Amino acid sequence: MSNKLLVRRAAVLGAGVMGAQIAAHLANAGVDVILYDLPAKSGDPNGIVLKAIANLGKLSPAPLAAKDRAGAIVPANYDQHLPLLAGCDLIVEAIAERLDWKKDLYAKVAPHVAGHAILASNTSGLSIEALASVLDESLHERFCGLHFFNPPRYMHLAELIPCAKTSPKVLDNLETFLTTALGKGVVRAKDTPNFIGNRIGVFSILSTFHHTQAFGLGFDVVDALTGPAIGRPKSATYRTADVVGLDTMAHVIQTMADTLPNDPWHGYFAVPELLKALIAQGALGQKTGAGFFRKLGKDIQVLDPAARDYRASASEVAPEVAEMLKIRDPAAKFAALRASSQPQAQFLWAIFRDLFHYSAYHLASIADTARDVDFAIRWGYGWKLGPFETWQAAGWQQVAGWIADDIAAGKAMSSAPLPAWVLDGRDGVHGPGGSYSPAKNAELPRSSLPVYRRQRFPDPLLGERFDAGQTVFETDAVRLWHDGDGIAVLGFKTKMHTVNDGVIAGVQQAVDCAERDFAGLVIWQDSEPFSAGADLKGAMGLLQAGRVADFEAMIAQFQAASMRIKHAQVPVVAAVRGMALGGGCEFQMHCARTVAALESYIGLVEAGVGLLPGGGGLKEIALRASVAAGDGGDVFAQLKPYFETVAMAKVSTSALEAKQMGLLRPDDVVVFHAHELLHVAKAQVRALAESGWRPPIPARRIAAAGDVGIATFKMLLVNMLEGRFISKHDFEVASRIATVLCGGAVDRGAPVDEDWLLRLEREHFVALAQMPKTQERIVHTLTTGKPLRN
Repeated sequence: MSNKLLVRRAAVLGAGVMGAQIAAHLANAGVDVILYDLPAKSGDPNGIVLKAIANLGKLSPAPLAAKDRAGAIVPANYDQHLPLLAGCDLIVEAIAERLDWKKDLYAKVAPHVAGHAILASNTSGLSIEALASVLDESLHERFCGLHFFNPPRYMHLAELIPCAKTSPKVLDNLETFLTTALGKGVVRAKDTPNFIGNRIGVFSILSTFHHTQAFGLGFDVVDALTGPAIGRPKSATYRTADVVGLDTMAHVIQTMADTLPNDPWHGYFAVPELLKALIAQGALGQKTGAGFFRKLGKDIQVLDPAARDYRASASEVAPEVAEMLKIRDPAAKFAALRASSQPQAQFLWAIFRDLFHYSAYHLASIADTARDVDFAIRWGYGWKLGPFETWQAAGWQQVAGWIADDIAAGKAMSSAPLPAWVLDGRDGVHGPGGSYSPAKNAELPRSSLPVYRRQRFPDPLLGERFDAGQTVFETDAVRLWHDGDGIAVLGFKTKMHTVNDGVIAGVQQAVDCAERDFAGLVIWQDSEPFSAGADLKGAMGLLQAGRVADFEAMIAQFQAASMRIKHAQVPVVAAVRGMALGGGCEFQMHCARTVAALESYIGLVEAGVGLLPGGGGLKEIALRASVAAGDGGDVFAQLKPYFETVAMAKVSTSALEAKQMGLLRPDDVVVFHAHELLHVAKAQVRALAESGWRPPIPARRIAAAGDVGIATFKMLLVNMLEGRFISKHDFEVASRIATVLCGGAVDRGAPVDEDWLLRLEREHFVALAQMPKTQERIVHTLTTGKPLRN
C-alpha cells in the first residue's frame, strides 16, 4: 500500500501569524497554497490576507526561504473563494484557539472539501474529537490534528493527533509528506489537552515560575541557569516567555487550568499574579518592548518584583553551582546539585525533579512511548536532551529513589506517586529494543514507515548507535567509508569541518579511491556544519613563521583538490547542511552536483578576514558568468551581482537563496529533511553514474571582463571609499577580487583558461595574506569570533 500523499495544492485557513507562516513553509516546499481569512471590511476583500503575506517579509527569523516564494501564496477570503477548496489535497485550519469559532468554520468549509482531501487543525491543545463532532462522519477518517511549532520553518516538530476514526493510512500518508516534503520530525500524540510538547513544556515553565519564587531568585539568574548551562536554548525561560508573548503564555496556562481539572498538579495551573500585573500594564514582552526584560539603549534590564521596577541584568550564577554544571558525568552532577544547600543548586534539582515526576506520571496518557516525549521536547523546545533522556543519563534508579524520597517528604510539587514501572528495577526507558511503552509494558522500536528508510542516520536518542559503515581509509583529518552499495562517503574530522592540509590531502586520496573502486563519491558530514571554511589558525602559523612558500604551496594544493573534485572520472556530490563557508563553499561549487538541506547557509566570506576566495571559487564564478553571458554577451553584467556577494561576504539565509545568489546551480537539489540528505545525495550519484557521467572538459575559452571590467568595479569602489562606506583595506581586498573575477589586465572579451584564473587567485590571495591589516583581521576573528573592519 502506498504511503504517498500527493499535495498538488493546499489551503491554510487563517492568516494570523501562525497560519501565514505555515502557508509560507508550504510555499518554500514548492506547494501551490491558498491562504484564507475573513473578507476585509473595506478596500480589497482579500486585504487581511494580502497584509499577512506582505508581513512575512518583515518577520525575523524569515518564514520565507526566498522572498519570491511569497508569490506562490494565493490570497482568498471565506465569502468569495470557498469553492477553491475543492481543488485542494490538504487543508490546514489555523485560526484562533476558540472551539466555537473552529466549529463554525468547519461547518462552513466542510461542503467544499474534496472526497480525498485531508482536513487538519493546527490547534495547540484543543480536543480533536470535539472538533470532529461538527463534521460529517464521512470526513472523520480524513480529519486529524496537525500541530506545527512556532516558527514552523525552523522548529522541527509537528505533532499528529488522530480523532477516534482517523484512518491509519491517512496518518501514515500525512507523516510521510510532513517528513520529506516539509522536513518535519513527526511525533504522534494522544488526544489529550496540549498534546505532548506543550503539555510537558508548559509544565516545565510553570514549575520554573513556582521555584523561582520559592527560592527567591531573580529572573536573570534563572535564565542564566536554565539556558545553555543545562542544554537548553539561550532564550532560557523568561526571555522565551517574553518572545512568545506574556498574554499568549497566560492563555496557554489558563487552557491547562480549564481542560485539566483532575491533574494532580492542577493547583499550579494558575496565571502567576506577577504575570497578570504585567499584562494589565501592557508589558506583554518583546512585542511591546517590556516584559520580564526590557532593552534600554544597548543595555538589557530585568524586572525586580520587589522594587516594582527594572534594574541592570546581572545573570550571576553562583561559582560553586557553575562548577557543578561543568561536571561531565550526569550522575555525579545531579548528586552534587541535590546534596548542595546553595539555593541555585536546590532550584535546579527541584525543576528537574518535578519535570521527571510529571513526565513519568502522564506518559501513559499522552504518548505511546518515552521516545515521543523526548523527541517532542527536543524538536519543539530546542532542548539537547528530552526529560527521560536526561533522567536516564543521570542514573535512572538513583534519581527515581530521590524523587520518591522528596514526594514522601512533601518537597515535590505533587504527592502523586511515581508509576510502578518507574521503580521496577529498570535502567531507563530507552534500550536496544526501542523505547518504553507503558501500554505495552515493553520497548517499542522506531516507526517502520518506509519514509524512515531514507534516514541512514536518524536523530539519535540517548545511547542509540547506528552502523558507521565500512572504513576504506581514515586519517586524523578525514574518513572514507561505504555501505557496500558502490558509493564512497567522505567526512571531515576537523573542528567545524574546517579545511586544512590533512583535509586537502584526504579529498584527493578519496577521489583516487572512488575512481578506482566506486561508482561515485559523496562529501557528507555526520553533523553540522558542512564546513566553516579554511583552517585560519594553521594558515596564520605558516605566515607568522615566515614560510610564505609553504603557504602558497598549501593554496595551490587547495586549488588542486577543488579541480580534482571537478574533473574526477566518477561523479562527486556534496551533501550540504548548515554552514558551507569559504573553502567549504568552494568545494561544493566544484562538485558534479550539490544536494543542500533547506537550512544551508552558504557564502564566500573570505573578504571578512581581508582575503579573497583562493580555492577556485572566483575562477568558478568567472566561468559561470562567461557561460551565462554566451558568445559576445555582457560578461560584466553577469559578474556584478557575484562581485557584490563576494566583496560583501554575503551568506545565504537558505539553500533556495543560495540558488538565487548563484552559489548553488539551478540543477542542484534542495532537501527539506536534513537526515535524508545522504540518501538523496547517493541517489544523485547513482543517477549521474548510470547516465554515463563524464567530467567537464577543462574550460579554455572563458570570456574575461578584462581591464574595462576592473576599472568599472574600481569606480564603484572609489565612490564607496569616498562616502566612507568602506575602509582603505576593504578597497584593497575588493579591488583584488574584481581583478581576479575579470581575468586580470587583459582586453575585454579576451579568452582565458581555468589555469590562468587559478594563478590570479593564488597570486592575490598570497599577497593579501601577507598584509598587516589582513593578518590583524585574521587574528581578531580567531580571538573573538567576530570580524574586524580596519
